[in-house]
Amino acid sequence: MKASELRRMSDEELRKKELDLREDFFKLRFQHKIRSLENPARLRQIRKDIARVQTVLTEQAQA
Repeated sequence: MKASELRRMSDEELRKKELDLREDFFKLRFQHKIRSLENPARLRQIRKDIARVQTVLTEQAQA
């Protein structure tokens, strides 16, 4: 997910997206502890997406 896509979203949509990403991250992390994941790089990608969403929310709050 690119930051430019996130900047076009409203605050409500961004907060929903962040919650969805956090839920996915929790599930993947739990699965990773139980067994090996097919794509362990997905954990890193979700963490970065969460950070991007938080950055855009901070930018919009300051504007």
